[in-house]
Amino acid sequence: MKLTHLLTATAAFALAATATPSLSQDQEAASPAAPEPQVRTVDMSGTFGGQRIDYRVTMQENLLTADDGTPEAMVVTTSYVRTPVDSARPVFFLFNGGPGSGSVWLQMGAFGPVRVAIPSDAQDDGGPPYPILPNADSLLDVADLVFIDPPGTGFSYLLEDTDPSRYYGLTQDAEAVAQVIRLWLNENGRWNSPKYLGGESYGTTRTATVVNQLEGGTYNDVGLNGLILISTILDFAAREPTPGNEMAYVVTLPNMATAAWYHGRVQAESAAAIAEEARQFAIGPYITALLQGADLPAEERAAVRAELSRLTGLSERYLEQADLRVTDQRFYKELLRDQGLTIGRLDARYTGTDFDDAGETPDDDPSFYGIDAGYTAAINTWSRESLGWETRREYQSIGSIGGMWDWTLRGQGRNAYLNVAPYIGQAMRQNSGLRTFVAQGYYDFATPFFGAELSLNRMGIPQDRVQFHYYDAGHMMYVRDEDRHRLAEDIRAFIRSR
Repeated sequence: MKLTHLLTATAAFALAATATPSLSQDQEAASPAAPEPQVRTVDMSGTFGGQRIDYRVTMQENLLTADDGTPEAMVVTTSYVRTPVDSARPVFFLFNGGPGSGSVWLQMGAFGPVRVAIPSDAQDDGGPPYPILPNADSLLDVADLVFIDPPGTGFSYLLEDTDPSRYYGLTQDAEAVAQVIRLWLNENGRWNSPKYLGGESYGTTRTATVVNQLEGGTYNDVGLNGLILISTILDFAAREPTPGNEMAYVVTLPNMATAAWYHGRVQAESAAAIAEEARQFAIGPYITALLQGADLPAEERAAVRAELSRLTGLSERYLEQADLRVTDQRFYKELLRDQGLTIGRLDARYTGTDFDDAGETPDDDPSFYGIDAGYTAAINTWSRESLGWETRREYQSIGSIGGMWDWTLRGQGRNAYLNVAPYIGQAMRQNSGLRTFVAQGYYDFATPFFGAELSLNRMGIPQDRVQFHYYDAGHMMYVRDEDRHRLAEDIRAFIRSR
């Protein structure tokens, strides 16, 4: 892809006649109550999905205010819109997760017009420079793309004196993102365009809460055509290995089986085959045994223990010591302990070496520290150098706002079972044109594929409008070249089939 910047040398940092000059750091500090939003616009071209596309990139700050007009937050969006503008084209609004993660992962790894090239075979990304390449798998041939960094992520921030509790929470965050989407539709005249909404990881949680804001009421309803969930987490209670919550072990068992298969500890024809074996065992003999607790007969316990060992690659002795309940953290350390290796949480294909081999849990996640430097370098290079974004703020790839997050859903009361899947069910029941696309990696322990299946096959969700797609990588399946291409092709087909 050739990046065609339609700029003169003297206008390089003006970037376009429509661009709003950025404020200096001193000016920002002098006027914290009403900062002037920064806008940068660049015209480019490239080849995506086999089509030559001219497009405009607009990176801008969107000012959010309280009901009384008090400025509260600046939310940065990066839009890629085909030129000339065609209002009949779909618009795809995207974000990542965390909470606290910027949109760098989907933008620079999967769907943006350029991507960072890191090893595809689960090896560490090493040191810079990291290649930033044209991304033929970008979805710009089928949709305009709007990447959103919610408050506290990326370059987005809360203004001075803004109470973080106004934005850092399940519903508060959704309200802010929904407001940004409405502002974008207003400013770009795209209310009648087909619309898709999607995210990755906690971004799938955000998708459910945002669709509730956009379609859950009668005021200013924003109709959607599709939800795209990548590495899905909707039912949080089923995922947590709190003592007494047996579902946590059921949900992660198929992941243990696929990881053990990948590392040669169990035998099967494929990851899909061992995953299905583990699913059936998990919702049959395994959950039955766990629910019997201390009343489980010895003979039945022995049979379950033997099959659990076959599926996970762990010894029967270890499984007995763990009372048939192995947490994911223990599994990362135990599976390859005899080799002195741990496996990744986000992507179990990755392996790491800890300080010592005696611990119960890993020192860190090799599938995160194996990729994070490349992505951070890429988003800063693209934003600051290619798009001319001016700021002293650091891009928050993974911020710390999660510690301040309000995990309660309004109206559900204290200690409610946290599950946002019903929001998707309600939206799909009330909008017959709304479909859901689900992408899951076989080696993702952060958001297990079986957990996604269990959360979406209930809650009044029309099953004939839900698609599941599986990939031979982990949480960010697009780090594997083959799966990035497959993911893009699958989503292209989903969007075209509306």
